[in-house]
Amino acid sequence: MPTLIRLIVVLGILVGLGYGALWALANWVEPKEREITFTVPPDRIGK
Repeated sequence: MPTLIRLIVVLGILVGLGYGALWALANWVEPKEREITFTVPPDRIGK
């Protein structure tokens, strides 16, 4: 039973670290906005 508890604790810590990393990326990193333009070939419009 102690091995199962240890496994659950380690997995919980890893999940917490992953969640924390995703939270930090979502809140601290600002994406650069830029305008994107491209032309669509006429043969692809009617399909």
